[in-house]
Amino acid sequence: MRRRPTMSRVRLHELAARPDGAEWIVGRPATGTFVAVPEVGKRALDLLGAGLSTTETARRLEDETGHDLDVADFVEALVELGFVAEVDGRAVPLPDPPRPTLPRVRPEHVRWTLSPLLPALVAALVTTALVIRPEGVSLAYRTLLWSEHGSLVLAFGAASGWALLLLHELAHLATARATGVPARIRLGTRLQFLVMQTDISGIELAPRRHRMTAYLAGIGVNLAVSAAAALAAGAADGTARRMLAALTVLALLPLPFQLLVFLRTDLYFVLQDLTRCRDLYGDGRAYARYAARRLLCPGRGAGDPSRALPAHERRAVRVYSVLLVVGTALCLVFLAGVTLPADLALLVRAARRLCGAEHTAAQRLDAAAVLVTLGGVHVLWARTWWRGRRAGRAPLRAGSC
Repeated sequence: MRRRPTMSRVRLHELAARPDGAEWIVGRPATGTFVAVPEVGKRALDLLGAGLSTTETARRLEDETGHDLDVADFVEALVELGFVAEVDGRAVPLPDPPRPTLPRVRPEHVRWTLSPLLPALVAALVTTALVIRPEGVSLAYRTLLWSEHGSLVLAFGAASGWALLLLHELAHLATARATGVPARIRLGTRLQFLVMQTDISGIELAPRRHRMTAYLAGIGVNLAVSAAAALAAGAADGTARRMLAALTVLALLPLPFQLLVFLRTDLYFVLQDLTRCRDLYGDGRAYARYAARRLLCPGRGAGDPSRALPAHERRAVRVYSVLLVVGTALCLVFLAGVTLPADLALLVRAARRLCGAEHTAAQRLDAAAVLVTLGGVHVLWARTWWRGRRAGRAPLRAGSC
C-alpha cells in the first residue's frame, strides 16, 4: 500500500476568487485554471494562505463548522491544479504558464475598454447609421462586387477579412487583459472550421459586466466598423464609396456564425454565463452521449450525468444538448455533401493540370496555387486539431472566444 507523504505547510500561488451562489470560483490568473469550491473549501484556502499547517487548518475548520475535512487530500488536489507554489519549503515543479500574446500590453493600458461608455458609443454609432441609411450602402451581395476586376474584389475581401478578424480577436484580448487575464490569440478548430480564437481562460473570476464585455467585444468591433464604414461611404463618392460600402457588408458577414452556439462561439459564452452553467458544452455533450446510449442500448451504461447538476443547470444542459446534436449533425452533413466533394474536385483537377503536358503555363500556375492554398488550409486544420487534442483541457477551463 502506497503511503501518502505528510504535508505540513504550503505556500499558494496568487489566487483570485469570487462568490457564485453557494460556492466560490477560485483560480490562478496566470494559468487561467479555476475550480468551484464550497464555502468550507474557500475557508480552507484562506487558512492555508495565512500560513496555518494542514493539521491546524483541519482543527480550525472542525471548530468552526463541525465537519472533519481531510485537508491533506484537499492540498493534494490543489497541487494537481497548480495552485501550490511550495510544500514545506520545497518548490513544487510546474511547467511555465502559457506566454500571453502581446505581453507588453498591461491591464492599465487597456482599462478603458471596460468603460460602460464604450458599448454606449458603439450603440450610438450603429443607431446613427441605421437612421441615416447612407446613400449607396446596401446589404445586397452586389455591394461586395465593387470593382469589375475580380482579382481586386478578392484581394480587398481577403485583406479586409483578415484585418477584421485580427481586430475582433484583439478586442477580446484587450478587454480580458484589462481584467488581469493574460489572454493569448491562437488558431483553433470548430468541427470542420479553422478559426482564430482568443484564450481568455480565467475571465470567470471577473465581475459579470466585465465578463460580458470580454465575450461581446469582438461582435462590438464588427458592428462599429460596419457602422463607421457605412457613414463614411455616405460622405464619399466613386470608388471610395463602393469600397466603403463593401467593407460595411464584410464586417457583418462573420456575425451569423456567432449564432452557432453549439460551436462555442462568442454568444455561447454569453449563454453559458446567463444560464449560470459551469461547462455547458462539456455537460451537454455528456448528456447527449448518455441519451444516445439509452436510445441504442436500453438498460446499459452509466446513469444520467445531468442528475448531479443543480436544477437550473440541468434544464439548460438538456436543451443545449439538442442544439449540440442537431447543429453538429447539420455541419457534418454539409461537410460530407458539399465542402469535401468541392475541395476534392478542385484538388483532383489541379493535380491533373500539373501532370498533363497539354496544359498551358498559366493553367499549371493556377493549379499550383490551388494545391498550395487549399492543401495548406487542410494541413493547417489537421495540425491545429491534433495539437488541440494533445493539449487537452484543464478542469472548468473557460475556453476561447
